[in-house]
Amino acid sequence: MKTVNIGIVAHVDAGKTTLTEQLLYCSGQTRTVGSVDDGTSQSDFLKVEQRRGISVRTSVVSLQYGDVRINVIDTPGHADFAADVERSLAVLDVAVVMISAVEGIQPQTELLIEALMRTNTRMIFVINKVDRAGSRIQKIIDEIRERFSLRTICLTDVKQEGERDCILTDRTLKSDDFFTEATELLCETSDELMERYLSGEEISKEEIHRLMTAAFSSGELVPALCMAALHGKGIASLLSLLAACDFSYKNRQDDTLSGIVYQVTHDKAMGRVAHVRLFGGALKNRDSVQLTDGSEQKITQIRRYQGGKFSDIGEVRRGEIGALCGLSNIRAGDIIGELFGLQQYELSAPLFCVQAAPKTASERYTLLQALLELSAEDPGMRVSYEQGEQEIDVNVTGKIQLEVINELLQTRYGLSCTFSAPSVIYRETPIKPGRGHEAYTMPKPCWAIVTLDITPLPRGSGITFSSTVPNNQMFYRYQRHVETALYRAAKQGLYNWEVVDMNVVLSDGNHHTIHTHPMDFFLATPLALYDGLLHTGTHLLEPMQKMRIAVPEEYAKTVLGDLITLRAQADVPVIKNGMFFVEARVPAATVMDYSVTLAAKTKGKGSLSLRFDGYEICPPGIGAATRHRGPDPRDRDRYILTMRSAMA
Repeated sequence: MKTVNIGIVAHVDAGKTTLTEQLLYCSGQTRTVGSVDDGTSQSDFLKVEQRRGISVRTSVVSLQYGDVRINVIDTPGHADFAADVERSLAVLDVAVVMISAVEGIQPQTELLIEALMRTNTRMIFVINKVDRAGSRIQKIIDEIRERFSLRTICLTDVKQEGERDCILTDRTLKSDDFFTEATELLCETSDELMERYLSGEEISKEEIHRLMTAAFSSGELVPALCMAALHGKGIASLLSLLAACDFSYKNRQDDTLSGIVYQVTHDKAMGRVAHVRLFGGALKNRDSVQLTDGSEQKITQIRRYQGGKFSDIGEVRRGEIGALCGLSNIRAGDIIGELFGLQQYELSAPLFCVQAAPKTASERYTLLQALLELSAEDPGMRVSYEQGEQEIDVNVTGKIQLEVINELLQTRYGLSCTFSAPSVIYRETPIKPGRGHEAYTMPKPCWAIVTLDITPLPRGSGITFSSTVPNNQMFYRYQRHVETALYRAAKQGLYNWEVVDMNVVLSDGNHHTIHTHPMDFFLATPLALYDGLLHTGTHLLEPMQKMRIAVPEEYAKTVLGDLITLRAQADVPVIKNGMFFVEARVPAATVMDYSVTLAAKTKGKGSLSLRFDGYEICPPGIGAATRHRGPDPRDRDRYILTMRSAMA
């Protein structure tokens, strides 16, 4: 049986979950159509989703249409959960991109289309809500072609567009207009066909149909369908298209085990459940799996999920999606077996930090474990614990994500906690080249001498390390200790933020054959690094976001005034079809609450999308130091005493 893995992606409220329910109903998988508003949809089964009426986690449902198995991945639309979407892009055979026929291509949709193009993922555009007043199908088709340079062809005829009783029919090659449009688009993909067409050679409708289906499968043409999903109109056309095309281009041709864990969920009985897409090979119950962290664990059960329900399928094969139980160390994003050529695209990053405080001190450890469990399911959430301050830090992408975390803590673990106000996560980078030195030779027994040359690197380079010290001067195993300790120590610089974008060279140093303890270089390296940073100095870096705003034209002056307050680096605004569009690069700190502000100022008619866009040097007076966590190398004597006690 052929398997197609599709993902439904779109801006918030475009109708993704409604389409999922209609696909299940029209394929005969369910007897009734679930409702998002009533909380009866199969894909939005979490209590927090039913209460809010939005998707906050990726979910999968499966259906059979003819001899084709279609796995449908319903993704969240809100920007706070973009990490869920970006992981899903890697496992999709084809993305169904939903666009509202009234609102058009909204900012978040544009980001998704760009990501799909960069990852070379096949697309099908679904123009939904064509039964609503204000529908503008042709303008949206033209915009797709112009903005993204995609060869898009609409496969649906719509009569009485914008009315509840609109009629949707499939366009056929019997229509001269459709035949000509399809042939001319196909000619752009084939010089041979172009030559035949221009020479006046007769080309059969059967050949054009075959070539068009092949072009959809290869991504050379992108089909567009019109739909009124709420009323079940246009659903059958999508099912037929998915069944007709061959979207197996991501599968390996050999039997090498190859897969990626795109999501981790929690089961009360089984613990972590890893949702995996296999590109090659097969997995069965009781198979052992090598995990990314190096551990090896055994699969106890393989499931197929239908929203919140599941069945035991016992095996998952190439091209299929399954859920693996028994892998307690698994995390979202982990690789199963070998994976080559995977293209991923970052849509989001955790830019804000909060402190989580338990209701009572006795619940601190329980709260920490619960948050760590949730972070394994969502890599966009990072959790750390400072033993000395007994403080739990949580990095998140936005406030709605934080609210969902709080609800999950209450519903799943029965825990109540409070979160501090979000603060921006800054970074540091060296200002100029400098050298750091540490001679840790007292009190005996100890001996570790380290000299580090530090050079700034371009933004986004991270940290690079190399050594010019020979083995007879410092054993290579000790040099590896220096490298490991360097990356750990760089988590806190002069302002106690993570230090990035620097090249570090171990230019000198030595050990002592008698006095050197195996842990000495782990102690000395942070001292040498901090000494070097004192000589280089560091700039504070603030996180930046790429922002796109779309508002009705009458609110243009309001937005332009806000851009100054937001410290935005704006591109030239565009006014089109009565809408004002502007793109800008803005500091994350200034736009933390701007979506709420924009909605209030535009009476809910404005839309905003944000995407992480690197770090930039903070202007003078912007940004602040944070407190140091753990032993502080600024107090050398206390630091050495504390570290020696810990190592002992």
